[in-house]
Amino acid sequence: MFSGLRTSTVEEAHSDLRRRTLAKISGNFARLIYLASTRDYNSARYHHSGLADRFSPNVAAKALERAHREVFRELETASLANLAHELELYMRSTREDPEDFFRAWQAVEPFRVVVPVGANPTSAALFISNVKFALEVLRSNLNSPQDH
Repeated sequence: MFSGLRTSTVEEAHSDLRRRTLAKISGNFARLIYLASTRDYNSARYHHSGLADRFSPNVAAKALERAHREVFRELETASLANLAHELELYMRSTREDPEDFFRAWQAVEPFRVVVPVGANPTSAALFISNVKFALEVLRSNLNSPQDH
């Protein structure tokens, strides 16, 4: 998986990323969004300046890719209730009006770009379907606070 790189260096970078960056982000969905945002849309290469300075750009990219796959794996296997909870944590962290958030997420579907490159197509499709369903569950819960 990390051909040409010392595994311990990638491990160190991954540990550093988890400790210094990811631990400060509340919730796995927010972490997934963050990690996907470190990936260039044109090259699919990951970049994190601080991590690249401490290790190397290549090691940093591998550590980011690994973390992205791990967080995605956790969310793709999450229960619908847990996924809806993660989405709620993320939505609240954005400080957007919930209706604006739902409208944008249903129209633009930004959750499609958070799937790691090379993810199993069936897993990716199931994740996207589950996010759509979790959005509806969350919207329903927010509109009916007594049932939340």
